Amino acid sequence: MTTAHDYGEGIDPERALKYAIQHHSGDRTEIIEGVIDNVTPNWDHETAAEEIRDQIKPRVKELGCVTGSGNLDLPGSANWYVPDLAVAPKDLAKGGGALLPDQTLLIVEVTSESNAETDRVVKRKRYAEYGAPLYLLVDRLDKTVTLFSEPGRLGYANVDGPHAFGTPVRLPEPFGIVLETGEL
Repeated sequence: MTTAHDYGEGIDPERALKYAIQHHSGDRTEIIEGVIDNVTPNWDHETAAEEIRDQIKPRVKELGCVTGSGNLDLPGSANWYVPDLAVAPKDLAKGGGALLPDQTLLIVEVTSESNAETDRVVKRKRYAEYGAPLYLLVDRLDKTVTLFSEPGRLGYANVDGPHAFGTPVRLPEPFGIVLETGEL
């Protein structure tokens, strides 16, 4: 006989929140520091992300990876991110579930007026804490690009930028390519 769950035993709030977000309608819903946020990028925003994707795509294929904006889980926190663009090994991406930031090769966030500080501060801190090896911040408000690398619990140890749009930015290995930023 099936009985109702005894809620007196308690519920793991992180697990419940992340379960709810995965079953929420819409595929661009995030949890940022415990706050549910529906992401609705405009075309200018999407154009900037697509510009990066187009430039890195040949190298991504050579590396056996895929690009996308799939879910990223940050276990032990009330965070569930949907980056504007991430590069992940194809074998990890295949199968559908959320990935961890340290399973990516690169994460790209493109700022909007509504989320600029989140991308600049909160996500930068969390991506470093969860081991994302490269974080590229395309700041459309400041018209700059900044590459963060060498993640650790206290943040990224290496910061390349900010570089004004139009300045070439080198993505280190495993990419080893230069991004043209004039069209962002």
